[in-house]
Amino acid sequence: MANYVFGVDIGGTTVKLGLFDTDGNVLDKWEIPTRTANGGADILPDIARSIQDKMSEKGIDKAEVAGVGVGAPGPVDGDGVIHKAVNLGWGELNLKKELTALLGGMRVEGGNDANVAALGEMWKGGGQGHKDLVAVTLGTGVGGGIIINGRIMTGATGSGGEIGHIHVEDNETEACGCGNYGCLEEYASATGITRLANRKLKESDKDSVLRHGEVSAKTVFDAVKAGDELAVEIARQFGEYLGKGLAVIAGVVNPEIFVIGGGVSKAGEVLFDYIRPSFDKTVFHGCRDTEFALATLGNDAGIYGAAKMVLE
Repeated sequence: MANYVFGVDIGGTTVKLGLFDTDGNVLDKWEIPTRTANGGADILPDIARSIQDKMSEKGIDKAEVAGVGVGAPGPVDGDGVIHKAVNLGWGELNLKKELTALLGGMRVEGGNDANVAALGEMWKGGGQGHKDLVAVTLGTGVGGGIIINGRIMTGATGSGGEIGHIHVEDNETEACGCGNYGCLEEYASATGITRLANRKLKESDKDSVLRHGEVSAKTVFDAVKAGDELAVEIARQFGEYLGKGLAVIAGVVNPEIFVIGGGVSKAGEVLFDYIRPSFDKTVFHGCRDTEFALATLGNDAGIYGAAKMVLE
């Protein structure tokens, strides 16, 4: 009988791994380095070896493992094929097939890391109790994961959920990392908020604590909480863009809840004070009751979601 499942979250620097029971309780978690040299050829063998070592350490037989779920930073289709993961050095690779072979035939399920993290938040995090949700990660970029009726929406090539590249501004002159202009990521990510702040500081002559120290998403929202007038204007701009972007998403997939995570989310529920007005102003009336919540699993969302993929 299968009593265990492994969740794996592959990052550019480290691979996070978790051992769970089939009720979703984490029994152990650990990390190994992500060795990206030689086109990332060592990554999957390292993962397989680490899982096998943990099974040996815990006295777990292969028959007791329901499978291994893996989240990877790239588009992953329904067959477990990853279509290029630049940060890992991978081109097209059948993640599911190759890792299954390395693990001696154990079941493997694969998905995009942001989508997998969304599944984790639905299962054991800020989205518990909901089957239709969108997880939004506000970090260096803007990531997203869309869950419909409890299942990840991957799209034809695994690129579903790339909400950071929704177009929200026609007059942008700086290119997004994707090569387009005016993407949501350019205004709602940590780096995007910093960009908005630096522009506002140049445009305005208002005094602000932001003129006297480091400018970052954190310092902006710290200043907002302290009542800094210029910081509040920056937060309003951020909220206008993000609220409008989420309204677009709501009109397409009609989630019960948006779960907001990533480094920017550490500012707390003050974010909703700026997102919600723009969202309410632009969203289709049938989606106006969509809830907002903060993510709660932090960096563990990926391993939880990966484990959940197997249990599905």
